[in-house]
Amino acid sequence: MKLSQLLERLTYECVQGSIDIPVSHLLYDSRNACPDGVFVCISGAVMDGHKFIPDVVSKGVCAVIVEKDVTAPSHVTVIRVNNTREALAFMSAAYFGYPAEQLKTIGITGTKGKTTTTYIVRSILENSGFKTGLIGTIETIIGKKVIKSNNTTPESYLVQQYFRDMVNAGCDCVVMEVSSQGLMMHRVDGFTFDYGIFTNLGPDHIGPNEHKDLDDYIHCKSLLFQKCRHGIVNTDDTYVDRITEGHTCDLQTFGMSKEADFYASDIELLQKPGLLGVTYKLSGRMNMNVAIDVPGRFSVYNSLTAIAICHNFNVPEENIKKALMDIHVKGRLETIPVSPDFTLMIDYAHNAMALESLLNSLKEYHPKRLVTLFGCGGNRDPHRRYEMGEVSSNLSDLTVVTSDNPRFEEPMDIIKDILIGVKKGPGKYVTIPDRKEAIKYCIDHAEKGDVIILAGKGHEDYQEIKGIKYPMDERDLIADILAGK
Repeated sequence: MKLSQLLERLTYECVQGSIDIPVSHLLYDSRNACPDGVFVCISGAVMDGHKFIPDVVSKGVCAVIVEKDVTAPSHVTVIRVNNTREALAFMSAAYFGYPAEQLKTIGITGTKGKTTTTYIVRSILENSGFKTGLIGTIETIIGKKVIKSNNTTPESYLVQQYFRDMVNAGCDCVVMEVSSQGLMMHRVDGFTFDYGIFTNLGPDHIGPNEHKDLDDYIHCKSLLFQKCRHGIVNTDDTYVDRITEGHTCDLQTFGMSKEADFYASDIELLQKPGLLGVTYKLSGRMNMNVAIDVPGRFSVYNSLTAIAICHNFNVPEENIKKALMDIHVKGRLETIPVSPDFTLMIDYAHNAMALESLLNSLKEYHPKRLVTLFGCGGNRDPHRRYEMGEVSSNLSDLTVVTSDNPRFEEPMDIIKDILIGVKKGPGKYVTIPDRKEAIKYCIDHAEKGDVIILAGKGHEDYQEIKGIKYPMDERDLIADILAGK
């Protein structure tokens, strides 16, 4: 492959050398530098790739892509672009042969609901004969291959590599979570989504290492609707007009309003022994009764999102109904069958906003008691601990404060911070630092009609202590407790 082929969809300036040279590898990590490679200098928050030019040149790299003035030996081609992250995305697409053009691509953005919705969509499409890949917070699925995720939306090079692997594996479609960070950092540049979806937006991810303010967060989310052919949006969300401002796609809507293209009415809570769910009537472009074995109003929205997407694939009604009755997403309101007398669930809610939304939804089922077990991560803003503690105490009958990922802090120091918030609310509480013992306490002291939520860890299968990730999966802990281990 020639460098000119990698640059064919980019605007650039050849500062030095020639673009008519062969290249063997596209690189953005200096540790992988090799002969005949082209190195893209990414300006990161911690490291600046431009500083590694002497190092990669010494390893044989023949070209560098830069966004700053640099000095390089005369035999090295230097390409100047406005944004090297954007360049990496377009070059990655070219390097892997534009695989997105051989797939139906579905990108889902929103503060909540992305993970669950991607799994619902994949389940429905797979059951309807569409071989579907998935990229998300928990994992990437390519056929029978499963890769654990480090980021909700991977670096653009990995996105394109996964797309190519999906095409090679015979996939027809890919559904992926698109984070605001992924959009801001150009990880999904270089191709056009067939479908872009907006679930909802809340004031999350605002901070020095993420978005400077809510306006920036909204703007980044809105970029998806300038990068897709067809948009599907939650018309009930407060920010939907700002999200779709400047959109370049056609739009479909879902929600609870009769003006929506897909809307839910007659919502009823569904309770079975050890299980909570919801039913509703779907109207608009599709008309049918829907039942889901996952609780809460947000589950209605998640399912509406999936239905709206799959309608565009002409999926039969019976396939949609079947898939919605069998939703299992690891760590997302995941029901663990322990006893018909009470309901035990695992959820990833790890901040005050997510926990408040979750507990309010569960309270609608009028459990005898709502029991919430959670901890907070170490080396994070202590104010989040106060907030989570207060939310849990205000909404739960019993809060069980335990350890999460203490990292380099002492677990009891974190717990003391949480208790500052807990004590502001009226709920009862106990403190049990060992997470397994805390879960055992919840199970042993459960009363008929209780709903117990294990919050914070969700899909995680480890506990991080002083830089080491020790194996710890709450499902395994529960199994051991029930086995008397």
